[in-house]
Amino acid sequence: MKTYYGVIFDLDGTLLDTIADIGYSANQVLTENDQPTYDLPTYKKFVGRGFMNLLHRAFPADTPEEQFPALLERLLQVYDVHFMDQTVPYPGMVDLVGALHAAGIPVAVNSNKRDQYTKALITKNFPGIPFVDVIGEGADFPRKPKPDGALHIAAKMGLDPQQILYVGDSDTDMQTGHNAGMDTVGCAWGFRGEQELRENGATYIAYTAEDIRKLFA
Repeated sequence: MKTYYGVIFDLDGTLLDTIADIGYSANQVLTENDQPTYDLPTYKKFVGRGFMNLLHRAFPADTPEEQFPALLERLLQVYDVHFMDQTVPYPGMVDLVGALHAAGIPVAVNSNKRDQYTKALITKNFPGIPFVDVIGEGADFPRKPKPDGALHIAAKMGLDPQQILYVGDSDTDMQTGHNAGMDTVGCAWGFRGEQELRENGATYIAYTAEDIRKLFA
């Protein structure tokens, strides 16, 4: 088996189950604007490329474009209050990240969630783990699947991209890893499911956190 020396994780649907807080916040904005709301499985299909894209998917197609900046501002106001209410790590992920760090494997996060939320959620849910970097939307890098953030992290790790595993749960993550020249792990427990991960060229499929750990055995 190929040897890897570093790991980059996605956040939503990979390290943390954030969908309940995202869905609650988006439904609040929809309700305030007299629009129907959605269940959490639907929001799993909406997320992945930032909150503005989520709003475009949630609101009717004929919503005037000029309304979306105000809708985004309101969504951020609600989410800012509720983004930690129900969000929790997926089973085994805190132990996995801690074990990788203890084994000398550098770890980092590359997310399309806004940078301030990404950093705050990592600080709360993974205390004491010194990530090489935690990058979210707005941190001077284009959104995934552009590879800029991942390549920046590789340089900070002092590793070639081929030595790093990119771990995520969506087509965007698999594309990001491939665009950066990294092998990818698709997390079947995440928001999009195994089929999407396979269709987008996942090098490996993980069904549990232990499946990822075994790649470093």
